[in-house]
Amino acid sequence: MNENKTNINWYPGHMTKTRRMMEENIALVDIVIELVDARIPYSSKNPDLDILAKNKHRILLLNKCDLAEDNATDIWQEYFEKQGFRVIRMNAVKGSGMAQVTDAARELMKEKIEKLKARGRINVPIRSMIVGIPNVGKSTFINKYVGKTTAKTGDKPGVTRGKQWIKLKKDFELLDTPGILWPKFEDQQVGLKLAFTGAINDDILDAETMGIAFIDHMVARNADCIRNRYQIAFDTIEEPHVILRQIAEARGFKQKGGEPDLERAAKILLDEFRGGKLGRLTLELPEDIDTMLEEKAAREAEKTAEDKKRKQNFKKKK
Repeated sequence: MNENKTNINWYPGHMTKTRRMMEENIALVDIVIELVDARIPYSSKNPDLDILAKNKHRILLLNKCDLAEDNATDIWQEYFEKQGFRVIRMNAVKGSGMAQVTDAARELMKEKIEKLKARGRINVPIRSMIVGIPNVGKSTFINKYVGKTTAKTGDKPGVTRGKQWIKLKKDFELLDTPGILWPKFEDQQVGLKLAFTGAINDDILDAETMGIAFIDHMVARNADCIRNRYQIAFDTIEEPHVILRQIAEARGFKQKGGEPDLERAAKILLDEFRGGKLGRLTLELPEDIDTMLEEKAAREAEKTAEDKKRKQNFKKKK
C-alpha cells in the first residue's frame, strides 16, 4: 500500500467538555455500553473509555454488522470476548440485537442486585452509560431501544450535545452522552478509517484526498469490490488516483472542459461504501493491530533517536 500522508486530527471543544462530563458521571453507573462500527471495531473504539470505565461492567455493541463481513465479525467478537467484554452484534436501524442488551445487563448485575435485595433494597435500578464515537448509530440505537424518539439523530457527526438520563423500564436507566473522539489519533490509518465511515465530518475533509486514500486501502484488502461496483479493470499496482479517474469516467462525471470530475467520483465512492453498495466490507482485523503497534513503536524509536541526535548536536555547539 502507498504511504498516505493525509493528517486527520479533529477534536472540537464540546468533546473536551464531554470527556470531563463522562469522568464526573462514571461513578453513577454500573455498566458502560459502548457502540462501535463493526466495519472498523478497533478504529472506532475509543481507547480513553478503557481507562475511564476500567472498574465497570462492559457491554460492546458491534453496530452496523449488516454492513460488515460475517466471518470478520466472528473474529472480532471472539477477540473482544477474550478481553472480558460482553459482545452483542447489532443492527440499530432494524432493531436486531436490542433484546440482548437488557438481558446482558441484568445478567451482569444479577449478583449485586441479589446482595442489595438481601439488605432490604427491593427496586434497584440498573444504571448504564451509553457511549460511542460520532455517527456510530448511538442515537438510532437509543430511539429503537426506548421505542420512541428521545435522542436526536442525524447523518452528520456531533448531533447529540448534552447528557440525558433515559428511563427504559422500572429497573433500567440509561445515561446518554454525546459522541466522543479522542484528542490525538495513535495512528493516521485509524483517522482515515474513521473518515471513510463518516465518523469525522466530511465538511472538514478533502473529498478527492479521502477517495484516493479509500481506494489505496481497499486495493490492498479487497480490490474486487471496486472493480465489480464500477465495472472497471485495473491491476493492484495501479496508482489510486488513476483508479478514481476510471470511476469518474465509468459514471460519466465530467467537469467543464471534459475532464473527469474526481471530487464527485470520490464523494459517490464513499457514499456507496457507507450505504453498503460496494458489498459487506470490514476494513480491519485483529491481526492488523500488531502491525499498527509495530509501526507506532518504530515511529517512537525514530523520534527518540532524532531527539537524542538533536541534543548531542546542541551540546557540541555549546
